[in-house]
Amino acid sequence: MSAPATDPADAIPGEGMPAGIEIRPLDTVEEVFAASALLDEVWGDRGGMPPNMLRALAHSGNYAVALYDTAGQDERMIGASVAFFAAPAARSMHSHITGVLAAYRSQGLGRLLKQHQRAWAFARDVGHITWTFDPLVARNAHFNLRVLGARVTEYLVDHYGAMEDAVNRGDESDRLMVSWALAAPASVPAEREVVTSVAVPHDIEALRLTDPAEALEWRYRVRDAFGGLGEDGFVVIGFDQRGYLFGRRP
Repeated sequence: MSAPATDPADAIPGEGMPAGIEIRPLDTVEEVFAASALLDEVWGDRGGMPPNMLRALAHSGNYAVALYDTAGQDERMIGASVAFFAAPAARSMHSHITGVLAAYRSQGLGRLLKQHQRAWAFARDVGHITWTFDPLVARNAHFNLRVLGARVTEYLVDHYGAMEDAVNRGDESDRLMVSWALAAPASVPAEREVVTSVAVPHDIEALRLTDPAEALEWRYRVRDAFGGLGEDGFVVIGFDQRGYLFGRRP
C-alpha cells in the first residue's frame, strides 16, 4: 500500500469528503498499471490509458491520481484521473481522462475528483482546466456546464476518429471542448438570455444498445444544430432539462 500523499496540493479538501475515500498520486509502476487496468475496465476494452504513457505523464509532473476505497480491510482502487499541462503562457491544463468503477458511480466521487484537480491546479498557478466530453451524454453536460460552470469553447466533429472501446464503438466521436475558469463561480443564465435550445436524449448510452441507428441520428441532428447555430453567431450559455441553451455571442 502506498503512503498517503504528503504534498498539501495532493490532499483533497476535507469538506464533504466521504469516510474511507482517499485520492493519491500514482507514484509507483504497480499503481500505474493498476490505474491503466481500471480505466480499461471502465471503458470496457483497451480504451483507457496505456501504462507507459500514464507513467511518463505522472513522472514528468502532470496530474495523475487514483481514487481509493479504504473502508474495508483491503483498500481498493476505484477510480483514476489524468491531466497534462498546456503551453506555459496559457496557465492551463487539459484533463484527458477520468473514470470511476460502475459500483461507485452516482455517489459524488466524480465531483470530488474535480475538486481535487482544481486544488492541485491552483497550487501550481493554473487558472483553467479544459477537457472534452460527448455532447450527447446529458448527465455529463449537466455536471460540466451547470454544476461546475465550465464554458463550451468548441464543437469538435469526430475528434478522435473511430474509437474501439465498448462505450464509443460504432459511433462517431464528436466532442465538446470546455474550459473551466477555476476562480469563477458557476452561474445559470437568465431566461431572457436564452434564445433557443438543442435537445439531447435522456440516456444515449442505453439508446446505443437498444437502437443504434436512432442513436446515430441523434449524433447528426445535434451536430447539425450546433453547426447552424454557431454560424449564426449563437453560443452555448447553459444546460437544463431542455438541453443545451443558446444565446447571442458576447
